[in-house]
Amino acid sequence: MDRAAVDTTIRSIIEPFNKKGVAITDVTTFAADLEFDSLTVMDFVAAIEDEFDIIISMNQQAEIERFGQLVDAVAAQAKG
Repeated sequence: MDRAAVDTTIRSIIEPFNKKGVAITDVTTFAADLEFDSLTVMDFVAAIEDEFDIIISMNQQAEIERFGQLVDAVAAQAKG
């Protein structure tokens, strides 16, 4: 799956979590811009993992702060 397709899919997954209607760009942060708390992050990550049939490790989650980083990480795993 290419990056554009991953981006589109993640945008549809993030929609119900984006309570404030923040415009999503590659530099949108989950903590500051979207104000995701730890429970929201867990739910959101679970939705991503289910959709793409991948696992995002705790170490990866700790490193991913921006939307673009998430898209890149998912696209890298979803190539197969």
